[in-house]
Amino acid sequence: MFIDQAEIYVSSGKGGDGIVHFRREKYVPRGGPDGGDGGKGGDVIFEVRTTLNTLSAFRHVRRYIADSGKRGGRNNRYGKSGDDLIILIPPGTIIYDSITNDILGDLTDEGQQLIICKGGRGGRGNTHFKNSRHQVPRTAEKGEPPEEKNIRLELKLIADIGLIGVPNAGKSTLLASLTNAQPKIASYPFTTLIPNLGVAPVGEYDSVVLADIPGLIEGASQGAGLGHEFLRHIQRTRVLIHLLDGMGEDPIADFSQINTELALFDPRLGEKLQIVALNKIDQPEVAERWDEIKKEMKSRGYEIMSISALARTDIRKLLLKAVEKLAETPTLEEVAPLPVYRPETDPNEFEINRADDGGWRISGAAIERAAKMTYWEHYGSIRRFQKIMAALGIEKALRKAGIEEGDTVYVDEYELEWQE
Repeated sequence: MFIDQAEIYVSSGKGGDGIVHFRREKYVPRGGPDGGDGGKGGDVIFEVRTTLNTLSAFRHVRRYIADSGKRGGRNNRYGKSGDDLIILIPPGTIIYDSITNDILGDLTDEGQQLIICKGGRGGRGNTHFKNSRHQVPRTAEKGEPPEEKNIRLELKLIADIGLIGVPNAGKSTLLASLTNAQPKIASYPFTTLIPNLGVAPVGEYDSVVLADIPGLIEGASQGAGLGHEFLRHIQRTRVLIHLLDGMGEDPIADFSQINTELALFDPRLGEKLQIVALNKIDQPEVAERWDEIKKEMKSRGYEIMSISALARTDIRKLLLKAVEKLAETPTLEEVAPLPVYRPETDPNEFEINRADDGGWRISGAAIERAAKMTYWEHYGSIRRFQKIMAALGIEKALRKAGIEEGDTVYVDEYELEWQE
């Protein structure tokens, strides 16, 4: 099944915990601290595979969590790092943060990777906290918490040439005639409900990729029919073959309407190079209208060809003309990517608010991360957390806000008591 949108949850691995341990061996008095560091958590990585052309794999699996790092060991042994989680996606996949709607990545090339969530670093063992004044440190860090995101994936098919036109214009028949694709074909509108891709040979060694985009109707740019579902796929194509239905009531009006819908959805679509072709020229009534349609299109500044996709009349000539125009259009790599603007936030920022019970709630990325990495059962680790609060300016801010002895302080899920 062709799926071109999906929403998933991803989380990197938590860092492994560092440990508090002291060397204890026979005949080695006061062996000193030898607690090892925890291992790094695994990253979550998106990677492009050109053998994929749909997001259907994400219909059944919506949670992706990388391995966590392992706990450190005695004798300064490092914990094992968690394995990275590589998620395979088809070329042309755009990755959004579904909460902020920011574009996090736009992957198009085979093997291209994007680290979407970095694994937490391993916590440090008590070896790191030894100094000349503190030789028996009961201080260590838990592993850094993982990063997690809600992600929206959106696939825009990558094709050299896109086939557009009203429903039943003959796009699927043309695709089948030019390539080895086998799209569903019938004599009623909206036969094609999903985009189809085909590869057409050009010369002895070269080929081009064609996409049959399902028929567009009036209001498609506002989502009428399945407009939004399919218009995005046209954005990736470099040249468009605009197929007119010679048996339609008014092919010229159809041409104008579809170009209007393209421009309304994305102004750049209206600027794409188009090869216009009148289909079904093998029908007598279409042949009678040919001169009139050709004259009208010429007056609008467009050249037009006549073909028959079913009888395969001049379809090769149409393909070669489109290929010729490809050489005049930039490739995806040459098109400047859209800029992505993200506000620069200070990770050390914090907020202090009064809790419902009269306590004080502290929120902020750095202090919440420090709380999760603290061993609350070790006095040395608690003292280290207090120093972090002072270094971030939280202690001073609490005093200024009027905190008193015995007040409750909340940091993330942790409940502390203020003492002078």
